[in-house]
Amino acid sequence: MNSLKLTILLVVAFLMTACATVRKQDLDAWVGIPVEALDTHSVFLTMPVYKSTTSSGVEVRNYTNSEDVARCFSSAGGRNGGKHDHSVFTTCSTSRIVCNNIFYIKDGVVSEYAPTGNCYTDATVQPQTRFLRLRAQ
Repeated sequence: MNSLKLTILLVVAFLMTACATVRKQDLDAWVGIPVEALDTHSVFLTMPVYKSTTSSGVEVRNYTNSEDVARCFSSAGGRNGGKHDHSVFTTCSTSRIVCNNIFYIKDGVVSEYAPTGNCYTDATVQPQTRFLRLRAQ
């Protein structure tokens, strides 16, 4: 029974890390882009942002994407030889899955996008053309 639990935990851990993929093309897409593209991005607008500035003037923005996860396992009582077995146990654990979408900005231009933690990127996090339309108006 213990080897079954271990196998299940290993499979779950593998699946969680397999889903957390950061693609280089998504990171490179931000280099040299005006910060206005970040300010108007439909995905990053939905996340809390934490801003700081280094002594040399580099602005650091952390768009935090997190989720609380709870997992519970239990064994219910059953019948054992016609008698009801009341031994029931439940064990639960909670954790927080976090991706810190960190952007480094200098002179109004993104110089680096460095997601840290349990992150996943795809085309939806690349700069959108919305900021070009808004600037043209």
